[in-house]
Amino acid sequence: MKIQYVIGILAVLCNFSIHAADLDRASVESLLAKATGKQLADLRRKDLTDLDLSGLDFTHADLWGSDLRRSNLSKSNLSGLNLDLTVMTKINLSDANLSNTSIFGVSMIGANLSKANLTHSRFIANLDRANLSHADLRNADWGVDMKNQPMGLMRVSLNNVDLSGANLSNANLNRALLRHANLTGSILRNTILFGSDLSGADFSNADLSGADLSGCNLTDTNFTGSNLAGTRFSDIKDKSQLKGLESSKNLDSAIFD
Repeated sequence: MKIQYVIGILAVLCNFSIHAADLDRASVESLLAKATGKQLADLRRKDLTDLDLSGLDFTHADLWGSDLRRSNLSKSNLSGLNLDLTVMTKINLSDANLSNTSIFGVSMIGANLSKANLTHSRFIANLDRANLSHADLRNADWGVDMKNQPMGLMRVSLNNVDLSGANLSNANLNRALLRHANLTGSILRNTILFGSDLSGADFSNADLSGADLSGCNLTDTNFTGSNLAGTRFSDIKDKSQLKGLESSKNLDSAIFD
């Protein structure tokens, strides 16, 4: 798949360019303590793999291109940072603050982002099999920018992720890959999912009121108990492909055209 291939190449290039620093937590804390808004802690392209960096404030740090594989950054503050081209496979970002953060061209396969603050963030990354349960994605922009596709279609990949109980209200996830994603009990009020692949996804008991599912792949998608008030389903020729419609809520106000 194109996104996985491109992100894989970027991850490899990033690994080759990392300057091995072998920093420990104390060294990172020392750099952060000296940092200011004008003089950032320089962690660019540093090897920070497997470190416990939980609870630290990175808002005055430069982490561009750093290697954070398997690191523990739970409850850390990464708000407003540019984390493009970092390596985050299996990183722990549970309860972390990533509001207004940019993450582009990054592998986050198997990452833990449960209960993370992802409001107003901008992600184009591979998050397959990640844990985003109860995460806050309100107003997040994880959709495709059709005006900026120099390497072909770059989009967020969320296949087999756990988004149960997450809040995605007013988020943009157009053309996202969400195959077999778990969205049970999630809140997707006015969420843009236009053109996304939702095949096998589970929206049981989710709130999809006002969401846009136009042009989506909805093969074997489960809507049991979901709130479909004002949900837009365009280009759906056969409603029978949608599982659980008979037990959904407010189906009469859903829009099929």
